[in-house]
Amino acid sequence: MTTLTGPDSRVELRRWLPSYLALAVIWGTSFLFIKVGVRELHPLWLTFGRVAAGVLILLVVLAVTRDRLPRDLRLWGHLMVVALLGVVLPFTLFGYGEQRVSSVLAGIWNAATPLVALPLAVLLFRTERMSARKAAGIGVGFAGVLVVLGVWRGLGGAQFTGQLMCFGAAMCYAVAIPYQKKFIAGRAGSGVSMAAAQLIAALAQLTLAAPLLAGAPPNPADLSGQVLLCVLALGSLGTGIAFVLNFRVIRVAGVSTSTSVTYLMPVVATVVGVLVLGEHLHWNQPVGALIVLIGVAVSQGLLRPPRR
Repeated sequence: MTTLTGPDSRVELRRWLPSYLALAVIWGTSFLFIKVGVRELHPLWLTFGRVAAGVLILLVVLAVTRDRLPRDLRLWGHLMVVALLGVVLPFTLFGYGEQRVSSVLAGIWNAATPLVALPLAVLLFRTERMSARKAAGIGVGFAGVLVVLGVWRGLGGAQFTGQLMCFGAAMCYAVAIPYQKKFIAGRAGSGVSMAAAQLIAALAQLTLAAPLLAGAPPNPADLSGQVLLCVLALGSLGTGIAFVLNFRVIRVAGVSTSTSVTYLMPVVATVVGVLVLGEHLHWNQPVGALIVLIGVAVSQGLLRPPRR
């Protein structure tokens, strides 16, 4: 029997905690890689390179584990939708956004995803039920969004546009999550197989969209080594290996533990953005981020008085 303090619990912790912390670091530093990548690459081509590298990694994982891609055509149709909403649009919007705002702010906006996902899951997909606690969490989180925006200083300009793009990326994730829960979760196939199929669908969409909207593909020889490394890191780590780690955390520790990595990502994004890129913080940004995270915690039932 596993206890809270006994040796069994420590063994269980060692099984998932390293993967969990690695996820926070990989996904938290992704915003730094995006910031560097868009210095020389169009956001769509950055997304294309990232997804292509992720596809290669996951196909290797499928080959090693002797797994296979889904064969249900209807499932592939749903995966095309999730690929657009959960990969192509948010990855590209974060790229556009980080042309105008810091990687720190992009990481903070990503943390707002659960606040948007909840009302959509309740009203549109009907996969969740609203309660007073969840409504209160959404209200607190929305107040945090206003603090991050610094509404008392007035809104407008390139930075405000960039923040809206990052918030739009979070909204894309918020639609993709309940859609995936309703139409894909529970289908036959491993998590790695579903992720590989989703990235393949995204790569097909980008193959059509990138040349039309962003022009001819860049010549890799014209890119700096720093940018090439960032693209490879985004694809192999943030889009490939990270999913394998996330699948392990879900299997060992559960979905709620996996989703709580959202709390650590903005912390990692802030640390690396300030230390590596020399980005500056206004007081309202970390304060607003903390309020957003409190709202998320309230809406998910993590902050409530213990029962007697």
